[in-house]
Amino acid sequence: MPISRFRFSALSLFLCAALAAPAAIAQEASSQPVSPLTSIVENWIASPHGDRTSESFVHWNDDGAVPENCATCHSGPGLMDFLGADGTMVGKVDAPAPTGSPIDCVACHNKAASELQQITFPSGEMITQADSSAICMVCHQGRTSGDTVKAAIAGTEDDAVNGDLGFLNIHYRAAAATLLGGTVRGGYQYEGKIYADRFAHVPNFATCTTCHDPHTTKTVAIDQCVACHQGVDDARAIRTTPGDLDGDGDASEGISGEIATLHDKLGAAIVLYASQVAGAEIVYDSHAYPYFFNDLNGNGTPDADEAQYPNRYQNWTPRLLRAAYNYQFVAKDPGAYAHNPRYALQLVHDSLEDLSARTEVDMSGLIRP
Repeated sequence: MPISRFRFSALSLFLCAALAAPAAIAQEASSQPVSPLTSIVENWIASPHGDRTSESFVHWNDDGAVPENCATCHSGPGLMDFLGADGTMVGKVDAPAPTGSPIDCVACHNKAASELQQITFPSGEMITQADSSAICMVCHQGRTSGDTVKAAIAGTEDDAVNGDLGFLNIHYRAAAATLLGGTVRGGYQYEGKIYADRFAHVPNFATCTTCHDPHTTKTVAIDQCVACHQGVDDARAIRTTPGDLDGDGDASEGISGEIATLHDKLGAAIVLYASQVAGAEIVYDSHAYPYFFNDLNGNGTPDADEAQYPNRYQNWTPRLLRAAYNYQFVAKDPGAYAHNPRYALQLVHDSLEDLSARTEVDMSGLIRP
């Protein structure tokens, strides 16, 4: 049965398990020509989904198991449990999952995964996705939504420091939340604003696996884009949106450049607001949880002694929290320029505009798409 239809025979699954050992792969490669199946498994093992040494899969080694609330995306057996492929209830992980078990072949190539069409996002919105993207959206949707932020700040004054507030993290690579935009409300969406819904691309490049190799996760070669986007040699140089959105005088740069400039402006505005209104200097570290810390020496750099959980930033106001949430939302989807650039730009623009009500943010020349 063809792999593309998410069906593996018992023999294929046996081969996947056998080939999962690097030594076996090396021996196979040296003794005979590489088969298509061998190539697929080698690609998978070298990919983030199959890297059993990555933090994504070793984080819980000392605990002895991956907890239920993390197991769906951080353990192959956990994903199968969530899908109901192991005979348990669909949409729920029933028990902690074993460590040392990355997302393997059978986790995605099973009947439950191939028939999956309904995806529920953290906002509670349920999306029908009747193609191979459905299984990708299970994990690449984030853990929170703009609704989570709204619930946390409900009934509080915009600029009052609230000790009960803490940073809310979208989590990592929430590409599906970006792609579907305002439909699933992954970002914090400001009252009175209209947000872009699902980003519509051309039919031949409209699913996760038409733009990303399903086994390596690498993006398609740029030569597949130039038929429509002529004259570019890098996907980040692509843009179809007119106007100088970030006010830097360059209306021809790739849309990724517009997002990056506005994102940097938002980071600077967050620092200024924290100092002037929240009363404590703030600094951001993209690799240390929970990402926002007290800038104890005011040098604007997350020094090693500052980027520690006990030094986490705690002078949150509702206005600061929603801007920081959107800053992280865009930061943690490096492909936002391709997944839904308009939605990303709207979130950053509106966050800047909101901060400008209480601190000096130059909005002149900025255009909301």
